[in-house]
Amino acid sequence: MLEPLGVDEATFAVYHALLSHPDSTPEQIAALVDRTTSEVLELMDQLRRLELLVPTWTNPDGEHAVHPRVGLTGLAERRRTELNKALGELREAESSAEVIAEQYNELLTSRSSGDVEVLKGRANASRRIEELALKAKDTFWGLVPAHFDDTVPKSDRSPDFEHLGRGLRMRTVYLQSMTASKQAVEYAAMMHKLGGEVRMTPTLPMRLLIFDQAIAVMPMDPENPTAGAVIHRTPAVVSVALALFDSYWSRATEMFDADDRDDETPLTPHESEVLRLLAGGAKDEQVARLLGISLRTARRITANLSERLDAASRFELGVAAAKRGWV
Repeated sequence: MLEPLGVDEATFAVYHALLSHPDSTPEQIAALVDRTTSEVLELMDQLRRLELLVPTWTNPDGEHAVHPRVGLTGLAERRRTELNKALGELREAESSAEVIAEQYNELLTSRSSGDVEVLKGRANASRRIEELALKAKDTFWGLVPAHFDDTVPKSDRSPDFEHLGRGLRMRTVYLQSMTASKQAVEYAAMMHKLGGEVRMTPTLPMRLLIFDQAIAVMPMDPENPTAGAVIHRTPAVVSVALALFDSYWSRATEMFDADDRDDETPLTPHESEVLRLLAGGAKDEQVARLLGISLRTARRITANLSERLDAASRFELGVAAAKRGWV
């Protein structure tokens, strides 16, 4: 009955034994609760995390179990605070989803507008989304609530890796349940290694894709993924979509550390060409024009290469790249 507080049956048994026999050793407690000493030590660690087992003031080397009236009451209060915070975040997310859903419903009545494009059926939506991704110049954000076991592509066929290779900046929020799939985790790890930003969260309201912070793609029916999609270019709708994405992105958990990226990962074709042009004395504007990318993308590729090679200047970048045989 204390499990909502994080105190399961085994943890409570050790807690009760420590209260009843305060001077007992872990070995003696193990005998009292019929568990191994190693199990008891782990359960005692859990009690410390719950602040039910604390150092004794009069003996710095000793510990004692906190009186239930103090320990369990305090634990319940902390749990209540955590739940209230989670409920507040849920209400905020629900409000954001309600705002975007209302805007979405209003725009569905104006299908003839050039700012709204309706795509019926999953196949039509998928083809159009692939086209938009290929045309994107700078950024590709996404909330992806799909279950990976059915949707994750094979690594060697993923268009996401090609997008990252041409300098597109990608941010994707997945469901935490993806970690149950080895293939999904490997896919996300490769995304991260190639420069993509990947986070996860317990829940997501719907699938949402945003290209260049100017085009938002939403499902025609969030409850029916086969119904199709609606593409919005209206600044007001895109702004709401960005706010919804930022709301979940800011609260989502990073899947990997920044230093997980492999400095020895081969250069992408765009990176190789940028280095070659820079070595020839080309400016950022020339690099962008020759590669058919935006100036911001060209500068970001240069900045990423400089960070990767720990170069503080264009000259140092050229020297470091030459040492690796990249130019």
